[in-house]
Amino acid sequence: MVAIQTGRLYGIGVGPGDPELLTLKAFRLLQSAPVIAYQSANDRESIARSIVAPYLTGKQIEVCFHFPRALDPEAAQELYAEAIRPIVAHLAAGLDVVVLCCGDPLFYGSFMYLFTRLADRFVTEIVPGVASPMGAAAAIGTPICYRNDIFSILSATLSADILTAQLVNADAVAIIKLRRHFEKVRQILSDLDLLSRAKYIEHATSTEQKIIAIEDVDPRNIPYFSMIIIPSKTQL
Repeated sequence: MVAIQTGRLYGIGVGPGDPELLTLKAFRLLQSAPVIAYQSANDRESIARSIVAPYLTGKQIEVCFHFPRALDPEAAQELYAEAIRPIVAHLAAGLDVVVLCCGDPLFYGSFMYLFTRLADRFVTEIVPGVASPMGAAAAIGTPICYRNDIFSILSATLSADILTAQLVNADAVAIIKLRRHFEKVRQILSDLDLLSRAKYIEHATSTEQKIIAIEDVDPRNIPYFSMIIIPSKTQL
């Protein structure tokens, strides 16, 4: 009996929003793979798929999966395993699967949850993508850091005390996951006299991109793909 060769799992970064930021390698795999998979919130279009939609062949199997957010890690195990079951079935049947990831697959991305569950069972390859802080800095038009500057990426979900301590010790910062935490972050930046350096951007590099003065941002209308960049004070 001849054993069935399993498919390969690819995690490809599709960048922060502009379809032209896709790498050549990601484009090649995207068009050649028989199965394309992507994460999406319930009843919402997948942002990762929308980025690469112009490049899809229309002949591929598509798998949409959903990872519930903010779950206790232990409670999430069974739900995550169920969500990726179709991907496992295609790989086990010998089909390569490309998983689309906004930004970079290993940078705060949903692909990490597939990677930790499947990389020891199937041959897995990561194709890096343009991460959102890089896309945001380019869109704003500001260098992030120079020479020996310390660049920190902070989650707005952290407590005010931790955020304050990290901001005090960093030369340049990207603050992500703003949504319900924007007012807290803005107050901390004001207290630390950082508002004049802070740059707010949402949907960086996409057709929906907006760069708004941080004082004018409506905290009731913060999209998931938003970010504050605080560039270094260093100048060359």
